[in-house]
Amino acid sequence: MKKLMAMARQFRDDEDGAAMVEYTILLGIITVAVVGSVVIVGGWVGTKWTALSGTLAANP
Repeated sequence: MKKLMAMARQFRDDEDGAAMVEYTILLGIITVAVVGSVVIVGGWVGTKWTALSGTLAANP
């Protein structure tokens, strides 16, 4: 456990570690934005598809 804590302290103090943390946070934000966009567009497409299906069923 002490070895893990020493590695964590060394990683924290290293500037490359700080840059990697920043890039990881940025990647997380981008991932959330992409997933949110896919969910929103998927809902919109689903609504349009349902409306089209209902229109085609009503007008054979």
